[in-house]
Amino acid sequence: MEAKPKNAALPADVVLRVEGVSKLYGVNRAAAQKMLAAGLGKDEIYEKTGVTVALDNVSFDVMRNHILAVIGLSGSGKSTLVRCFNLLLRPTSGRILFEGKDISAFSKKELIAYRREKMTMVFQSFGLMSHRDVLGNVSYGLEVRGVPKAQREKKAMEMIEMVGLNGWEKQGITTLSGGMKQRVGIARALCNEPEVLLMDEPFSALDPLVRNDMQFELMDLQKKLNKTILFITHDINEAFKLGDTVAIMRDGRVEQIDTPENMSQHPANDYVRTFIDSADKTRVLSVKHVMLKPACIARTTDSVIHAIREMQANGVSSIYVLGSRLKLKGILTIDDAIRAHREGLTITDVLHSDVPTTHEDTLISDILPVAAETRVPIAVVDAEGSLRGIVTKASVLSSML
Repeated sequence: MEAKPKNAALPADVVLRVEGVSKLYGVNRAAAQKMLAAGLGKDEIYEKTGVTVALDNVSFDVMRNHILAVIGLSGSGKSTLVRCFNLLLRPTSGRILFEGKDISAFSKKELIAYRREKMTMVFQSFGLMSHRDVLGNVSYGLEVRGVPKAQREKKAMEMIEMVGLNGWEKQGITTLSGGMKQRVGIARALCNEPEVLLMDEPFSALDPLVRNDMQFELMDLQKKLNKTILFITHDINEAFKLGDTVAIMRDGRVEQIDTPENMSQHPANDYVRTFIDSADKTRVLSVKHVMLKPACIARTTDSVIHAIREMQANGVSSIYVLGSRLKLKGILTIDDAIRAHREGLTITDVLHSDVPTTHEDTLISDILPVAAETRVPIAVVDAEGSLRGIVTKASVLSSML
């Protein structure tokens, strides 16, 4: 077989590429690899060779400035995978390319620079130094790189403020709560301005309320900094909430990698389908997946009689009123339409302009409170205010099943 070149050009939007990566533990790895190629399973290989298969021919791309959430049960290989990205673990076979360069071919000097400047890891156990205060922990990476004290502390203070710990920079680590410690860990990672952030179940040790806060904080930071993040988790809701793309792993293999929406609608196999059945679909699906096209509409220039006839024909008691270019002007009820007809008023004289609205990309979970209270369907509008569809209470509730 012809050897692959150490480096290869990657598309501009791909920062990392994983090519056929396997990781085996044990003495008889050559025999185990042959069994893998023959299609034998992880358990059978262990019984026959004593070799543990942690990763089995994993291949995928990591998109630049996106969050890739990797999820799997204990023993699925997700933590092994993330440690291969910074060569804390070296793959048994296959390769990982960073911006087209095979990281396994890095010299010792190149690997140190790669770990210090290109890729940083945030651990579940925080990994903070108790003998240093918050500022000392956050600035540590720059100190190791030889950055002058004034410069590194200025940069560290920017990160401390960004994660919401301004005023705590001189506090000892032991005085902080779990959530605050994790903020310090994230600030320390960001202080080096890495291109890729590796996060191995960083929030799993936190209580649910703090964990939810930290998830929001991470999304807010990503909005500001636009980093490439590999986020390891065992929580399907966390993966779907944070990941632009989600990879589900089993027995060292990637079963499916896709957007949360596509994965929910088109699971690759029964394992993926079963795995995501426990997910809160309202936090995955957006309004565009449940909205309907409005069957009953009228123009501001139409007569009241026309609007009444449209409502009668469609068996509804209200109608959406549109202006030019389908701009939503409001909603007209049958009661108001009849009153307008009796009193010689126009549609615009009696329409209700305070119509609940949303957008196509809004998560269903975000409109649940409105859907529960409103008497009329929620209007879906675009950035210009033009009507795109409607969301009924029934369609929202059915998405939760």
